[in-house]
Amino acid sequence: MAISVKDVAVAAGVSVGTVSNVLNRPDKVSADTVARVQAAIADLGFVRNDAARQLRAGRSRSIGLVVLDVGNPFFTDVARGAENRAAESGLAVLLGNSDENVEREGTYLDLFEEQRVLGVLVTPVGDVADRLTRLRLRGTPTVLVDRQTDDLNFSSVAVDDVAGGRLAASHLIEGGRSRLAFVGGPASIRQVGDRLQGARAAVAEHPGVSLEVIDTESLSVLQGRVAGEGIRARPAAERPDAVFAANDLLAMGVLQALNMQGDVHVPRDVALIGYDDIAFASAAVVPLSSIRQPSVLIGYTALDLLLREADGGPGFAHEHIVFDPELVVRDSTRS
Repeated sequence: MAISVKDVAVAAGVSVGTVSNVLNRPDKVSADTVARVQAAIADLGFVRNDAARQLRAGRSRSIGLVVLDVGNPFFTDVARGAENRAAESGLAVLLGNSDENVEREGTYLDLFEEQRVLGVLVTPVGDVADRLTRLRLRGTPTVLVDRQTDDLNFSSVAVDDVAGGRLAASHLIEGGRSRLAFVGGPASIRQVGDRLQGARAAVAEHPGVSLEVIDTESLSVLQGRVAGEGIRARPAAERPDAVFAANDLLAMGVLQALNMQGDVHVPRDVALIGYDDIAFASAAVVPLSSIRQPSVLIGYTALDLLLREADGGPGFAHEHIVFDPELVVRDSTRS
């Protein structure tokens, strides 16, 4: 049976209110009484129900974070950055994985609201403006992570993915490639669309350069492998001579498929670049060129911004922070 505050009070010979003061406001209690209550707590093995106390106060010490894919090391690093900032403020981060699924995303948002978290960070699958507006109106501040937005009702932290897409495609074109393929999807994910938009802009500036789009069902290694197998199965003259994958997981899958039979060589026959610059990119059998995002800094900044949102009163000015992407060149695009 769980030990209660009343049990501690009886054992220490004090009132329940005194035990509460020792737990929450020890400066209001004499040193002798504090020592007696703490001894009773130790003897009985009492563990305070901090969650109940927080709910009574209407404010939790937890932050909800919903990411697209917890299996993607990019989002693991984003979570690490958020945790680092949360720890500085005595807070904890609760992680939810939407797995690029709108229904799961909604389930986590509902759960975090029920838990009365201090706030929610979310990398949305699709358009969640209405749902997040309702959350905020009911007292739960929210910040969009890895997503740019023009909506002045929300704060956001992201990388300029249009610029990143342009950077990737321009690098391939400057390397002498003219038949580019963009591998990525689903299109409902804003980051995918932005990266494709940037690639199209770069291609439009170079007459004679083409860009085809190879849609994928998710941003996974498996889907990259499926796309890569389709490319490898084509006659050499019909293959793209360069591939821009919407993230590094897709790029790794494409690389696996192209290397499978040894008849297609990366980068001699097909140059390949990914996005995110996860740790595995540099460790691939052919080290992958990639567009780097400051993932840990994104998470840290998002959490810091959420704390400002929580403290802001009427008229609080929402902030939109956008980092610049960085090109990292490795063997997969070198001639």
